[in-house]
Amino acid sequence: MAIILRLDRVLADRKMQLKELADRIGISIVNLSNIKTGKIKAIRFSTLNAICKELNCQPGEILEYEPDKTGVDL
Repeated sequence: MAIILRLDRVLADRKMQLKELADRIGISIVNLSNIKTGKIKAIRFSTLNAICKELNCQPGEILEYEPDKTGVDL
């Protein structure tokens, strides 16, 4: 996948645990963990908005584009 999720890095920078963020934005810890580990194919803008609002960050701090090494982006 060419989009890399950096939620773990932003959480570490903010010294916040995953459970605390989950509680604050009202999303299950399992779903938030899937976002953190990149085990998702999509994310709702409302979820991204809630994460960015709570962490006081921009979407670009959480999402990063990295070209596919094979040259084929799906």
